[in-house]
Amino acid sequence: MLRTACVEDAAVVLEIQQEVIGEGDYFINVPEDFEKTREQQWEWIERISENPRDIMIVAEIDGKVVGWIVFISQERKRMAHTGSFGVMVQKEYRGSGIGKQLLEEMLAWAKENPLIEKVSLGVFSTNHRAIAIYESLGFVEEGRKVKEFKFGDNEYVDDVLMYKMV
Repeated sequence: MLRTACVEDAAVVLEIQQEVIGEGDYFINVPEDFEKTREQQWEWIERISENPRDIMIVAEIDGKVVGWIVFISQERKRMAHTGSFGVMVQKEYRGSGIGKQLLEEMLAWAKENPLIEKVSLGVFSTNHRAIAIYESLGFVEEGRKVKEFKFGDNEYVDDVLMYKMV
């Protein structure tokens, strides 16, 4: 089941975020960079729910939240028609289509929202599975930030910038 997130989801959303960041494979943050509290997460979800240009959607299985997607719009007037998203799914549920369903739901919301025209994202160039999903949903690459992320000595990853007009 997919539904709009509510502040009561803050604890589980935070747990998923900490788990995924802890894996270290596909997110900019590393655990020591991420120190969000449950209260800060609650406030973040509340701000999202109050902004008509933002949304957070959670995926539930048997009443348990197992993933989420968040779309955050730009605040500057000349960029207010755009926004970007992040998606996280617990490891044991990846590969089951939940991430794609969350994306499809968010894109359907964006298409119906008269304030949103462009949906953007950044993805590690090494995350081939995610890039394939984004492309299957109509996202196209609009550029790269070469060697944007450093994982170790002489180990870099490009940030692939993608977008879709809705």
